[in-house]
Amino acid sequence: MEKARARQSDSGVKWKGRCFLWALAFSMCWFARAQNRLVEVEIDTAMAFQTLHNFGASDAWAAQFTGLWPDEKRKQMADWLFSMETDAQGSPKGIGLSAWRFNIGAGSAPQGEESGIKDPWRRTEGFMQSNGTYDWQRQAGQQWFLKAAKERGVGQFIAFVNSPPIQLTKNGKGHSEDGLAANISHANYAAYANFLADVWLHFRDSVGVYFDYVSPFNEPQWEWKGGQEGSPWNNKELAAATRVIDSVFRVENIAAQLEITEAGAIDYLTGTKKKHHNRSDQIETFFSPSSPDYLGNLGTLAPKVAAHSYFTTWPVEKLKRERERIAEKLAKYPSLEYWMSEYCILENNEEIKGKGRGLGMQTALYVARLIHADLTMANASAWHWWLAMSPYDFKDGLIYHDKNREDGAIHDSKLLWALGNYSRFIRPGAKRISVAYEGLNTVENLREGLLLSAYKNKDDGIVVVIVNQNDQVGHLKLNMAHYTANRVEAYITNESYNLQKKHDYPMTDGQIRVLPKSVTTLVISVL
Repeated sequence: MEKARARQSDSGVKWKGRCFLWALAFSMCWFARAQNRLVEVEIDTAMAFQTLHNFGASDAWAAQFTGLWPDEKRKQMADWLFSMETDAQGSPKGIGLSAWRFNIGAGSAPQGEESGIKDPWRRTEGFMQSNGTYDWQRQAGQQWFLKAAKERGVGQFIAFVNSPPIQLTKNGKGHSEDGLAANISHANYAAYANFLADVWLHFRDSVGVYFDYVSPFNEPQWEWKGGQEGSPWNNKELAAATRVIDSVFRVENIAAQLEITEAGAIDYLTGTKKKHHNRSDQIETFFSPSSPDYLGNLGTLAPKVAAHSYFTTWPVEKLKRERERIAEKLAKYPSLEYWMSEYCILENNEEIKGKGRGLGMQTALYVARLIHADLTMANASAWHWWLAMSPYDFKDGLIYHDKNREDGAIHDSKLLWALGNYSRFIRPGAKRISVAYEGLNTVENLREGLLLSAYKNKDDGIVVVIVNQNDQVGHLKLNMAHYTANRVEAYITNESYNLQKKHDYPMTDGQIRVLPKSVTTLVISVL
């Protein structure tokens, strides 16, 4: 009897096993069909959304050294970042960034170890001297890259501050002691404002660079008690200092707009955070007319909010939810734009880890998904990476190089070129246009599917960016309303190509094949 039961049980296990294998085989076939199915995409060129102003990156921290490297090395890095030229085959030589973020240093570098910042690469020189005069020869490496950006056609510049000059801070250092309040007294707000005005005027008059925006409060939510230059700011402190800076800028006729809030994470814009209740809910705090800290009536304030995409990219459900919250909040304030002004991979999750250089397509695809989400869900009007150049063993750079002050090897990354799939072709003044297809911006598709967005440049050319996250060829059919395409050029970034132009890209009746694990840009124009 027991043997019979054993045979019966064994038979049941085998039957269940067969059922599982059949189900698995069916699922795999279904998945394969789903991956190979033709995705019909409707693009309406007449339905426009936000204006795209720029794509950018910052010169912190490495440019202070790499800007003084041998000409061949620094020019190559500048070409990768800014060039709009093409090679003999028509492929871009660089990613054509249209904005550059210049870090106005606090001056902790001359303090050395006494600065309280262990890593010399995270200290900076400063223009202000102890006697109150300026040494405009400081930050020479950063100034070299600033000029190189302008020479290569970059048209928009942002000057940002991590910490006020050490001569003005409470503790004489470029970081806070306790992280509880701004590292500058209210009595020095006017001196800080005058310093920013002096820097702006010098670069306009002596360097020929106009800073379109000045960002005086970078990531005010964090404590900044060491590690690098930085200062916390509570909302009331930030509002009071902004009013003083606005008044000085108006008196001095500074033709730059103040960029706030530069929040350390985007959820500090949209709601109240328990730990940092006095540093959060910044859209309502600064732009609601009923708020005691209302700043929306200041003449020099840019009509936008800026924030960083840190800590909101995983899981994908959070990626989607937080960007929808941005769009919902800004619907209440239609005059405001949203700029995503800084990001690198800090998080550690099941898909990616911050540690280790991000030279390959895994990093590129992870960030391309984020760019897609920021542009299409949060309606970002600008998108900026953090470190243009990095010496670190971390996923924080577009270009990697040796941690050497005088010279060293340089390496491009797939992320550099994948960002170029956006920055090189979506030019300032472009409009994002309507895209619709089954599964667009669902959690499942954001996690592993085809992500497609489209843009119309000022010359009426259409740019379509396609992120294929899976290892199957994507099959698309583009149906374009109000537009007849006569020419299609494709530029591909994958493990084999770095923004490489594919001549005579096959597009029959709007149908195209998208390579696996790739970012592809289609430039569609009428001859």
